[in-house]
Formats: sequence, structure tokens, C-alpha cells
Amino acid sequence: MIGKVFAGALVVLLVVAPDLVRAQTPKEIGSYRAWRAYVYNEANGNKVCFMDSEPADTEPKNVRRGQIYTLVTHRPGDKVRDEVSIFVGYPFKEGSTVKVTITDKEFTLFTDADSAWNYDARGDKNMVNAMIKGNVMIVEGRSKRGTNTRDRYSLSGFTAAHKAISKACGVK
Repeated sequence: MIGKVFAGALVVLLVVAPDLVRAQTPKEIGSYRAWRAYVYNEANGNKVCFMDSEPADTEPKNVRRGQIYTLVTHRPGDKVRDEVSIFVGYPFKEGSTVKVTITDKEFTLFTDADSAWNYDARGDKNMVNAMIKGNVMIVEGRSKRGTNTRDRYSLSGFTAAHKAISKACGVK
């Protein structure tokens, strides 16, 4: 009996699992200079649209880090729009903040492990508006080991990528 239940569960898993994997694989909807736009459906059917970019330059050069990138995400099913998340490739110093400068505007983000986030949706909205108007974004943080880092992102293509994810997710 247990063998039949296990075999049945295995068949269901093999049939359903590919659909779950497919449902969660992002599809690129466009590449816009320094930014790329994607869309995917979560397993629950909710659509997620996001854009990402990697820094054009990082400092210091002699420090080994993991993957460094910034995301802007829409999750209309959860009423989330323009959620900014920054990943720096190292664990932040506990309790530290990240300074983001876009033209003449400065933003302070809280840190969690290797990522930084705005404190609220208003901060996300203000930061995205600055990114639309700006040319360069500077991200400054401090690692758990005390190393100060500075990443420079090009905002070239940001507006086009943002329009693409907004259209794909029906966000105005």
C-alpha cells in the first residue's frame, strides 16, 4: 500500500513539477540599454514584473563580492508597485544603512543580510521617480567586515524598462 501511495505521489510530482517550474521562470520582455525587463507568473497565478541592472562600476576593485544588482518590482496581485531592492554581494554590517544618491537626491535604505530596501512604499515611489529623471545612481554601503563600497549604476534605459514592466503588469 505504501509503495502504491509513494508511486502515485511520484507520478503527480513528475507531472505537476514541470508546470510549477515553468510558471516561475521569468521571461525577458526587453533589454533597454543598462536595464532588462522580465515577467513571470507565481505558482498561485499572480503576475510579477521586474527590471534589473548591474553596476557599471564598483569600488573598491580588490574586494571579492557575490552578484551585485538592483531590482524594481511590480506585484499587482499583492498591490505592490515600484518595490526597489538592492543586492550588494556581501553581508552588510548589522544595523547599518545604505546611502543612495541619484543626481541631487539622497535616500537612506535599511539593510537585511546582503540586501537594502526603502522603509516604505513612499520611499520606493520617490526613488523610482528620481531614477526616471536621473542619469546615474550611486549606492554606498558598509560590509560586515567594515569595508566601504560604492557602486555606480547607469540609469540609461531605466524609463523604457519601467514602462515595459508597467505595461506587462497593467500598472499605471
